[in-house]
Amino acid sequence: MQLIEGHVTAEDGVRLFFQQVGSGPPLILPNGFHLFDDFQRLAGSRTLIFYDVRNRGRSDSISDRSKLARGILQDAGDFDAVRRHFGIHQVDLIAHSYMGVMAALYARTYPDRVNRVVQIGPGQPNAATQYPSHLTGADAVLAEVFANIAQLRKERQSTDQPQDPQEACERFWSVLRPIYVVSPADAEKIHWERCELPNERNFWSYWSEHILPSIQQLRFSAADLAHVRAPVLVVHGAKDRAAPYGGGRDWALLFPNARLVTVENAGYAPWIEAPDLVFGSIRTFLDGQWPDAAEKVTSVDPGAASPDSNFGK
Repeated sequence: MQLIEGHVTAEDGVRLFFQQVGSGPPLILPNGFHLFDDFQRLAGSRTLIFYDVRNRGRSDSISDRSKLARGILQDAGDFDAVRRHFGIHQVDLIAHSYMGVMAALYARTYPDRVNRVVQIGPGQPNAATQYPSHLTGADAVLAEVFANIAQLRKERQSTDQPQDPQEACERFWSVLRPIYVVSPADAEKIHWERCELPNERNFWSYWSEHILPSIQQLRFSAADLAHVRAPVLVVHGAKDRAAPYGGGRDWALLFPNARLVTVENAGYAPWIEAPDLVFGSIRTFLDGQWPDAAEKVTSVDPGAASPDSNFGK
C-alpha cells in the first residue's frame, strides 16, 4: 500500500504531521505515531489518516506558549483542521487515551461533523470522579511502577552529571511500560516512547502544564451530549491502570447512542492483548453494525443498583 506523508497547517500556522495509507472511506486517528504500526491492519477497506497532535510526534515543536495554552481545546480545533484538509464532511475517528476526551469534546461542539466514534481506553468524562477500586485497575504493579519512577527522579536529582535526554526518556519508558498491559510478557509490545523525537522527550512537561489542566476543567453530562447522535463505541480494558474502566462505562452511559466492549483481562492497550476482539469489533462498528460483544450500559458500576452516571461525585 502506498504511504503518503505530509503536513496539515492549523489556523495559527502550526504544522501537524500526518501519514495516510489504504483506500476506501476515510478514518482519522489522532496521536498516530503510537497507533500507526498496530492499526494499519484496518487499511484494507479504509483510508487511514494518522496524525500527530499539536506539539507531539513529528508535528511542529512549539516554543510560543500562547499556542499551547488552550490544551485539549486546541486539539479539538486542530482535529477540525485535519477534517477540512482532507475534505471530509462527516468524520469517522478512532481516539485512544486522552484523545478519547478530545473526541467527545469535538462531538459535543460539532455534532453534525461526526459520523462514528471509537474511544479506546478513554480518559474519564470528569477528572474529579472517584470510581471504586474494582473499576480503576489500581494494583501492586501500579504502585511498584510509581515507586520506580520516584527512584529514577531521585537518581537524576542526586547527580551533577548531565544526562542524555534520549537515554533518560528510554529509561523512564522502561519503567513505565508495564502499567499499560496486564501480562508482563506484553509490555515489550508497547512502542510508544519515540524518544528520538524532541516533542516526545518533552511531553510530560507539556502534559502537566497544559493538557492535564485543560482536561480537569472540562465537565461532561448526559445533557451536554444529548444532541450527539453519532454512534459511539467505547472499547475498554477491564484492568486498565492508566484510564479507569469506570470512565469507559461512564462514557457509554453519557452518550445517547453508545455501547461498550469490555475487554476482560486487558489494560490500556486492549488491541495488543485481545486483537481479534478489538479489531473485529471496530470493523463491525465502522461497517455500520454494533459488534456482538457491545453492551448497552445501564450503570457505571455493574455491581451497583443505581443507574446514575458520574459514580462517586
